[in-house]
Amino acid sequence: MTSSDLCELCNCAPPHNFHHLIPRTLHSNKWFKKRYTREQMQAGLWLCKVCHGAIHDQIPSEKELGRNFNTKEKLLAHEQIARFVQWRRSRLRE
Repeated sequence: MTSSDLCELCNCAPPHNFHHLIPRTLHSNKWFKKRYTREQMQAGLWLCKVCHGAIHDQIPSEKELGRNFNTKEKLLAHEQIARFVQWRRSRLRE
């Protein structure tokens, strides 16, 4: 895990948090262990604290995050997250 220079969602500057696409609390869960490799479970995005918080506010269930929103593309397909990221990017340009 190495930090990117910019948030992978809104493109703002650091500080960053690492968002596991499959939450760490699920890594020992049999359902996830059968379906994902260790590398897939360790995968994630470097995000600013604001975007990271927004993801967990919009999708509070870790199982839902791990099962349905385990890629950047799937996160951005979530209507509220997509709207938030678009708003955040517009605020940063101002």
